[in-house]
Amino acid sequence: MSSAPKFLFATLSSILLSCGAEETPPNPSSSDSGTAANAVSQASSAPASPELGTFGIDLSHQDTNTRPGDDFFRYANGLWLDTYELPADRSNYGSFAVLSDRSDHRVRTIIDDLTAIEPSTGSMEQKISDYYLSFMNTEILNELGISPLLPGLAALAEIDTREELIAAFGRSQIDNTASPFGFYVDADRSDPDRHQLVLSVGGLGLPDRDYYLLDTEKFVNAREEYVAHIARILDFAGIEDSTAKAQGILELESQIAEHTWPRAQRRNRDLTYNPMSFDEFLNTYAGLDWTAYFSAAGIQNLEGLNVTYPSAMSPIIDLINNLAVDEWKNYMTYRFIVDSASTLSEEINEESFHFYSTVLNGVPEQRQRWERGVARVGSLNSLGEALGQVYVERHFPEAAKQQMEALVENLRTALAQSIEEIDWMGAATKAAANKKLQSFRPKIAYPDEWRDLSSIEITRDGLFANAQNVREFNYADEIGRLGQATNREEWGMTPQTVNAYYNSSFNEIVFPAGILQPPFFDPAAELAVNYGGIAAVIGHEMGHGFDDQGSKSDALGVQRNWWTDADRANFEVLTTALAAQYSRFEPVPGYFIDGDFTLGENIGDVGGLSLAYRAYHMALAGEEAPLIDGFTGDQRFFLSWAQVWQRKYREDALIQRLTTDPHSPAEFRVNGVVRNFNEWYEAFDVQADDALYLPAAERIRIW
Repeated sequence: MSSAPKFLFATLSSILLSCGAEETPPNPSSSDSGTAANAVSQASSAPASPELGTFGIDLSHQDTNTRPGDDFFRYANGLWLDTYELPADRSNYGSFAVLSDRSDHRVRTIIDDLTAIEPSTGSMEQKISDYYLSFMNTEILNELGISPLLPGLAALAEIDTREELIAAFGRSQIDNTASPFGFYVDADRSDPDRHQLVLSVGGLGLPDRDYYLLDTEKFVNAREEYVAHIARILDFAGIEDSTAKAQGILELESQIAEHTWPRAQRRNRDLTYNPMSFDEFLNTYAGLDWTAYFSAAGIQNLEGLNVTYPSAMSPIIDLINNLAVDEWKNYMTYRFIVDSASTLSEEINEESFHFYSTVLNGVPEQRQRWERGVARVGSLNSLGEALGQVYVERHFPEAAKQQMEALVENLRTALAQSIEEIDWMGAATKAAANKKLQSFRPKIAYPDEWRDLSSIEITRDGLFANAQNVREFNYADEIGRLGQATNREEWGMTPQTVNAYYNSSFNEIVFPAGILQPPFFDPAAELAVNYGGIAAVIGHEMGHGFDDQGSKSDALGVQRNWWTDADRANFEVLTTALAAQYSRFEPVPGYFIDGDFTLGENIGDVGGLSLAYRAYHMALAGEEAPLIDGFTGDQRFFLSWAQVWQRKYREDALIQRLTTDPHSPAEFRVNGVVRNFNEWYEAFDVQADDALYLPAAERIRIW
């Protein structure tokens, strides 16, 4: 990561960042927090009226025939759920998608403006413009067909020995093929100031191991369709016996799936942190020529690494050694073609879309090509940060950053109070928790340092080559970090991203500019709305520092146990009960939420809303919230939370999410949360005969 001028494109200035992150402002006293928080809805630059409704919530979406205590998600969003028709090109749609679409349109305008000025060769403006235009020129892509892949296909065909196969596995991330092993470089969990190579097991073409191992009607059909799809992909390359080879690929991947850890196990940091020296690694997993593997990957003099799934290693090595080389070549060939499909002809790309979007997610149509072009050029591992600089200048008001900083500090104060008041944690652990809290670093809207992307070569008529150049740049950047100190100024999202995250290794909460828009954040909205929206999101990300996995790292980001045994046991009683609550939810008949897999996000949701509620009442400074349009302040607060998670899914997409997404579906991010709040029961007069009712003893509030 290198520093670059913030206003890279002087000709296109006036950028406004749309993502909120964390920065470290002064820590205000409790008496100051109300004033700071009120600034959220009283900024001098705020528009005269909120974007949604009269006070920040669109009440036209309500289903007032549904009792809040029976289905609060539907009470807040029911008319919208009944009347909104999912676009043919979407697997789901809701508040996040609305903002993402807005962000995409803004980025497209930036790209169009760059294209119109015919930027100079070698400039970032030229790279952005030409990468996008190379994607949009379907005439050239259709003429080329599969020809850009021919050198790579020939190289795969020439693999003859197991030694050559292992070398090809090592190059797979450079060549965009596939391997049952993968690696990346990340902060060492025991020393976050240094980088560490992390070795993992993967290589599956279907979304999760369940798709291979479970015999539900959906998964059996998916496997049948997968074989037919693989055969059609191989046919594009003129490969003989495509159906038989496709069946062989499914069988190969099924064997990998048998040794792939279950999803709840894969997120357990205690199980996935297994550092060892390279010599120890070679002795432990001696069945593969690892020196040749890493040499082919361009990695020399490796001193140590982390093995994430140790029990899977030897069985996968056995598969590599026992299955015919040709079986692995077929597997790599399919993946090379399908993973390159978006850079090839429309015909090839359409086949990839048909299986992965239509069959698996129920989506009948592709998104417009310009939308896909914006996604390709504007992603984090592409030219997204360069575009983000312009985006911020045009679309992010600096006043919003100051308001976010005030909100973060208000939430920090709320969490400090919560830690002090909880009765299940002892003094020693509370002191360590508070130290971690005070060390939280917020990053808001955009990075202070921008990635230097100037060395990437981009041309107007070579999409496949452009994508490969970007891939090789990112790969060289990643492995070049080995032996280097980590950079805490880096961001894991672009400014235009509508999302947020917590990074345990750096103990940071990050809010890109893209999420600082209604319904999450509106300077003109009533106070309760912003607290039920963006403040709860801030609280959610703070909560990740204290969820079942984030709580395993300390104030410096070091993974270690800073809890007493008794306090950890008390914590696990609460988290086990919360997981059990969510595991009873059945979003699709026969498909349940995995409460253990989603536990971290559910803790974040429950804790985030709890902190936001506390902070909201701090901001009221003892005054009664006004009645607005017949709703109390507490009612508006909970309605704001429900509005944020407004979302509708296709059934196939929802099933896939249940196996791959650690977040609960939107309905349960509302109903599963509010039923644990005494304040929600009081606000909406929820009674024991209401469907969401939980006896007081079963309500879980951790933070």
